[in-house]
Amino acid sequence: MRPATILHKPSQWTLILIVLAAVFLSGCDSKPEATVQKQLPQVSFVTMQPEELMLSTKLPGRTSAFRVAEIRPQVSGLIQKRLFTEGSKVQAGQILYQIDPAPFQAALDNAAATVTAAQKNVEQAQAALQASIANVTRQKATLALARHNRVRFEETYKSRAVSATQRDQAVTEAEVAEATLMAAVAQEERDRQAIAAAQAAVQQAKAAQKIARINLNYTQVTAPISGRIGKSNVTDGAIVTAYQPAPLATVQQLDPIYADVPQSTIDLLGLKRRLKNGQLQHGVDQNQVELVQEDGTPYPLQGTLQFSDVTVDPTTGSVTLRAIFPNPDDVLLPGMFVHTVVKEGVNDQALLIPQQGVSRDPKGNPYALIVDSDSKAAFRPLVLDRAIGDQWLLSSGLAAGDQVIVEGLLMLRPGTPVKAVPFQSGTSEAPQSSASAK
Repeated sequence: MRPATILHKPSQWTLILIVLAAVFLSGCDSKPEATVQKQLPQVSFVTMQPEELMLSTKLPGRTSAFRVAEIRPQVSGLIQKRLFTEGSKVQAGQILYQIDPAPFQAALDNAAATVTAAQKNVEQAQAALQASIANVTRQKATLALARHNRVRFEETYKSRAVSATQRDQAVTEAEVAEATLMAAVAQEERDRQAIAAAQAAVQQAKAAQKIARINLNYTQVTAPISGRIGKSNVTDGAIVTAYQPAPLATVQQLDPIYADVPQSTIDLLGLKRRLKNGQLQHGVDQNQVELVQEDGTPYPLQGTLQFSDVTVDPTTGSVTLRAIFPNPDDVLLPGMFVHTVVKEGVNDQALLIPQQGVSRDPKGNPYALIVDSDSKAAFRPLVLDRAIGDQWLLSSGLAAGDQVIVEGLLMLRPGTPVKAVPFQSGTSEAPQSSASAK
């Protein structure tokens, strides 16, 4: 036998509760507009304002010595003594090595004796020339007398006062006197040429003496520049040859010092294009360069940009920039890895956006949300140039006066009505217009 089904009808109190619930729900749908406004998401914004900004680039590079001198001997010989301390500072002209001077002193003495002998030969030739000049004078007088006698004998021969033999003898004496004078003149010329040859021999001997003296001085190997000298590659008693390939030591001038840094040709072309288009202006201290040491410590002294190389390295596609820095305490050594901060120019319409106001889409493209004229969040794609501290320098995407949302971005979507208030930076300070992009 089946149990009987009992049907319960809704009571009066149940119907009353249902009616009250419906009334309550209908009241919720008719809230005033002020309540809706209180539920809008609140965001903080920063207004984009153009400012003057000095842009700079941080480039890695290495230091190199201002001047480098490899010490090599200029004469061959035996090293008698090394006269410097390895690793110390040396002055230009300081003697570094002493080569055995004995053979070079002997060569100088021999050259001096040769000069003396040559000078004696000049004196003898000059004496012979004086004798030749006197002989020529005597022969001229003899010739004049012989010619006079010949004329006289010819006249007296016509009057038969002298014989033909006497006349012929006078004529012969005149001819002999002329020949003798010609010989004396020729001897005088030879003596003059002998003097010229003797004087040339003196000059040659003096040149040999000068070479011998120079070689003797070269036995003292000196420093051509001032700087710090490295280790010695030879010891006392070593045999060296003139202008040998291997240096005896190396001297490097470290104050000032160079910093050579490569710069991409793409960046260089972009910089030239921005300067040409007027996006960047040359600054007052355009050639001033800062340096950061290998451990990240800023170098206290500023340098000067010297030049930009004109040849592109085909393996790296870059050109070399050279800056020079004072280095009075030898803090910087050749070959150290450093970073240089090179100034590009002044951007007088730079727009900086806080990094917290920049988001990324799934593809990594940067964008920002701004507050539009309808108080709604609007999407703006960005093109970023570089980071400057906790901000981004914009290339495009925003304009002056745009209100960029920097707080309240969580779950915020474009087109959402927002309640916008100015961003309060608190203790953080806004970047000054003289900040540099590093």
